[in-house]
Amino acid sequence: MFQDADFQEACNELQNPNINEAGYEFFTESIQDGCEAKIYRQYNETSGLYKYKVYGTLTEVSPELCAEVYMDLEYRRQWDTYVCELFEKEEADKKLIYWNVNFPFPMSNRDYIYLRELREMQTVEGNKVWAVMAKSVQCDSVPEKRGVIRVDDYLQSCVLSTDGQGGSKAFMKYYDNPKGMIPTWLINWGAKTGVPAFLTMMQTACKGYSKYLENKRQQINRQQVSL
Repeated sequence: MFQDADFQEACNELQNPNINEAGYEFFTESIQDGCEAKIYRQYNETSGLYKYKVYGTLTEVSPELCAEVYMDLEYRRQWDTYVCELFEKEEADKKLIYWNVNFPFPMSNRDYIYLRELREMQTVEGNKVWAVMAKSVQCDSVPEKRGVIRVDDYLQSCVLSTDGQGGSKAFMKYYDNPKGMIPTWLINWGAKTGVPAFLTMMQTACKGYSKYLENKRQQINRQQVSL
């Protein structure tokens, strides 16, 4: 599903941002609680939507920890307020992710079924990089739900590395087609606020991850003792 070249391209983008790529324009920037993000966008004439590039930093949390928290679906159900439903499903020897996303009233929720892959890589300079690729796939065994719109055109890459100061720098490339009649102003508002809000939640989740794991271990131990 994912090629070596896809991962390498995303890693290169983190090390040497290509903000001059044809069609990309500066969109917005944000600084919230130690998280910084600059967002660029490229217009897709076919869909009338935008593809986004995000360059950000998260202070005081390592890229390894960020990657671990990002991949932990059980934990994400606790800290990500956008999540309505999220789980992993085995399908034809592949692990698929089902993700139902809360949309503001009166709009319908959107759900996604996608493949993802995490790779640990090294840059030419020798820095360690954590790269995650995700892409929507069709899954007939998970039918569409009434009142929820299925997103079948979704692609994301996320790359994390050290910022050299005890924190993480991140690059994300993102596109999806949420379908339906969503006003342009609402899409712009979501892009401007959603990514910075997610980074802030992610940073807070990273700082609370060790406590979450300890509570989880204690719960498992109590269950074993009661058997």
